[in-house]
Amino acid sequence: MSMDVSNVDSLLSQMRAAMAAAQGQPARAPAQTGGVDFADVLKSSLDGVNQAQHQAEDLQKAFVLGDDKVSLSDTMIAMQKANISFQTAVQVRNKVVAAYNDIMNMQV
Repeated sequence: MSMDVSNVDSLLSQMRAAMAAAQGQPARAPAQTGGVDFADVLKSSLDGVNQAQHQAEDLQKAFVLGDDKVSLSDTMIAMQKANISFQTAVQVRNKVVAAYNDIMNMQV
């Protein structure tokens, strides 16, 4: 899954601005309170999905090339893990888009 980080940052900033506007507050800079930043969590999750896909691809290539250290079961398990993590990321994206649309359709 190739998702541009600037698109994610843009979406997050639009969602923050919409939420602040819906609450009647002026848009403000992100707080530096040491809490968990959603953008950082999202980026690390996407990096994990990307890493799982690359690992599965590497195992698949090694198996096809006849590497004795790579078994078919390890390759299939890695491919399924990558598929599940990708499907999870897609579902999270769908929920974020649905939440964004709900916020944008709120009556002020």
